[in-house]
Amino acid sequence: MKSIRDILPDMRKKAAEAPTGRKRQTERGELMRFFLRHLNYSRKQDGLAPMTMAHLGTVLEKIPTQDLYYLKSVCSQAKNFSKKFWWELDPAKHS
Repeated sequence: MKSIRDILPDMRKKAAEAPTGRKRQTERGELMRFFLRHLNYSRKQDGLAPMTMAHLGTVLEKIPTQDLYYLKSVCSQAKNFSKKFWWELDPAKHS
């Protein structure tokens, strides 16, 4: 069994090579940032607290990434982004 002293240099090397900050992007994360920016803009105008990335993540967790692209295009064409976003997410309106 290796001692911690032997393992530590390997961990530091791997941590130094790992991407950090904005380099570590995913397409789903970019879509979530897009939605968050637009939703928080309208929430601020309505006097509501801004939505967090964690809350948006729980709202969108069951939706596939390809469907998020559709949602983005539909909401971008709407007059009221936030209203269209929440209407599209409500399954009762589509049955």
